[in-house]
Amino acid sequence: MASTDLATQQRLLSEIGTDSRNRAQIRIWLGVVVLALFALVLVGGATRLTESGLSITQWKPIHGVIPPLSDAEWQEEFTRYKEIPQYAQLNSDMTVEGFKTIFWWEWAHRLLARSIGLIFALPLAFFWIRGQIESRLKLPLIGILALGGFQGFIGWWMVSSGLADRTEVSQYRLATHLVIACLIFISCIWVSRGLAPHAGDPAPTKSSRKMAAIIACMALVQIYLGALVAGLDAGLSYNTWPLMDGSFVPGDLFVQQPTWLNLFENPKTVQFVHRIGAYVLFAFVLMHMIASLRSAPDTTHARRSVLLFGLVTIQAIIGITTLILQVHVGWGVAHQGGALIVLGFAVAHWRAFIGEYPRPLAIDVRD
Repeated sequence: MASTDLATQQRLLSEIGTDSRNRAQIRIWLGVVVLALFALVLVGGATRLTESGLSITQWKPIHGVIPPLSDAEWQEEFTRYKEIPQYAQLNSDMTVEGFKTIFWWEWAHRLLARSIGLIFALPLAFFWIRGQIESRLKLPLIGILALGGFQGFIGWWMVSSGLADRTEVSQYRLATHLVIACLIFISCIWVSRGLAPHAGDPAPTKSSRKMAAIIACMALVQIYLGALVAGLDAGLSYNTWPLMDGSFVPGDLFVQQPTWLNLFENPKTVQFVHRIGAYVLFAFVLMHMIASLRSAPDTTHARRSVLLFGLVTIQAIIGITTLILQVHVGWGVAHQGGALIVLGFAVAHWRAFIGEYPRPLAIDVRD
């Protein structure tokens, strides 16, 4: 009887070890996906800042992987670009060589997006076939894959808005595209964080978890507002801080009718709202840190709140610098990257209050 119990315990220990290895492998895979998504957002930001996003005027999900390989193909691609308003109104003096510069940014963005699809789908199929994915994770992971496929459509929907009557893409569609990218990014972080061991420290206060959730949501909203700023080129004007147009609250914020339209289409109003959003986020993160340090300074939650405050502070400095320098490409990309880092860490911080996913197998240790 004793030998049977020992054999059962050994089998359970072996299965628990297998579960731990499976979780570690899936976390590594999702970590690679997160890094690739981060790179994709940075390249997307550079594509937008260099006004390269309309250089490829056709959506070829498969054939589009191959760039022009001859002078004739380059000329054909350039001829298509000449047919859109951006060329006629902004780049009528552009040569084929100049066109190649903006083409490569958009091509790299699309290629990286396609690559991420493979980076996610192929390992998912591999882990699934080998039975390494826990039942509770199957639907969320399929959901992320589906959202990634939908994002490809949204990307073209965004680009198509600038091919007929505009010289740039719609700020609404740009913001939608970026927010969906962020949702995929934080979904991978959420699942990965749930598979990681947690310290088990109690929440510093009763409201800590709720505050962490609010901060994560505010960070996502702030990114949405930033996308509207980018879509309207609102960062190219009112390049002073802390005053804007000579005052903290500038005039003419609601000159358009209906009034709500100013929040999405008035560059001055959109930039002002983005500034206010940054102040509010900074205040919430500061209050969260102070409350955590007062109540439980030695917990991992409190230490993470300090790091989160540091990240938000750095991001604020980058944002102000970007504004003052009239959205220099390098600083603009850094600002977008910093926003994604803040969002990712805020989501991981929130997820830490929930704890690790229950393990499929566990041993109940009794005296």
